[in-house]
Amino acid sequence: MKKLIYFLVITIILSCNNERVLQLPEIENAKITEVLDVSPVYIFYDETQPDSTLFNRKNLIGTTNWLVNVDKRLTLKQAIPHIQYLQNKRKKESMHKNENAKNYFTCNDISIKNLGFLEFTDVDYKYVDIRNDSLNLQPLEPSSEFYRKGYVEHVYVTLSLVFDRNKNIEYKDRSLKFSEYISEIPKTEFPIVALGFSLQLYFDKKLTFEDYISIKSELSQIEREDIIVSPFEFIY
Repeated sequence: MKKLIYFLVITIILSCNNERVLQLPEIENAKITEVLDVSPVYIFYDETQPDSTLFNRKNLIGTTNWLVNVDKRLTLKQAIPHIQYLQNKRKKESMHKNENAKNYFTCNDISIKNLGFLEFTDVDYKYVDIRNDSLNLQPLEPSSEFYRKGYVEHVYVTLSLVFDRNKNIEYKDRSLKFSEYISEIPKTEFPIVALGFSLQLYFDKKLTFEDYISIKSELSQIEREDIIVSPFEFIY
């Protein structure tokens, strides 16, 4: 019931605020479908603004969970600076306020026809120059003998996943869908002695927020204990 009330409140606010419309990104089968004690934040798509965004954070209360509503039409280049502002604000306020408060992206879960949420409290966004920075962006091939012979001990092998603006992973001269790449990662079992795999994510700044959230939703559905997702996300 509380989820439905919140959905109606969003509709009323947006309808009364100069008829602004915020299109939420769509996902399916969200693991989080209810968040209590919340403050809403809105990042609108507004072509009248220099960066095509309008950031409304007037009702933000530091001790609550923050529901960040981002228009799915925005690109990461447009949305991430505002999200970084919220992340930095949360870090400062958690030092002397509610350390258990979290940040969530609000989504439209089409599988239940209601709201779903993706937590991003610990995500740390960083900008990189993928062409000029000294980065090791060559992802290790999941099927390589490197894993089978157990050359890495008691660590998580880092796989760098570079997503282009079409949501595909750039790998050598190939372009793979996320699900295709994950399915090829072998399970860390004998004779492999690594703890598992750490996914390090790189996103094209021209990727839409809808596509970004769809990737994040797929990541949240991974049910393998030997795969972890790095909290650092790189925007190029």
